[in-house]
Amino acid sequence: MAKKYWLFKSEPTCYSIDDLKAKPNKTDHWDGVRNYQARNMLRDDIKKGDEVFFYHSNAKPMGIAGICTVVKSGYPDHTAQDPNSEHPDPKHTDEKPLWYMVDVKFKKQFKEVLPLKELKETVGLENMVLTQRGSRLSVQPVTPDEWKIIMTMVK
Repeated sequence: MAKKYWLFKSEPTCYSIDDLKAKPNKTDHWDGVRNYQARNMLRDDIKKGDEVFFYHSNAKPMGIAGICTVVKSGYPDHTAQDPNSEHPDPKHTDEKPLWYMVDVKFKKQFKEVLPLKELKETVGLENMVLTQRGSRLSVQPVTPDEWKIIMTMVK
């Protein structure tokens, strides 16, 4: 199965790339996704070995802060059952899980955040989900060509 590429969004005041880097073994679960389309990708499409751009949203500047790798494919998001978590959902049960998460491991932090404005102005990224008007999903696919273009921008 071919490696796939993704972009995960998080507000840095909530969870930043520095938070991931500070975790034991630089690994953590990506929890709290409460959108069905994003959930389906976490459950069905995102697999161990896939590469992820870590995107800081609602920040100045908004943009890609670095890279992490998926180290565990989708499994039920246990935080949905915790009433003290930031995203509880009483409809999520062990018997009928509603929400999913993956585990990611920090790989690289860019020297500077690669700003959304620059991504939108880059030839070859016109059709990237992130650069589309109204694109709000916190989990998004990235094509291999888009991945290559962005990686050349940060070298």
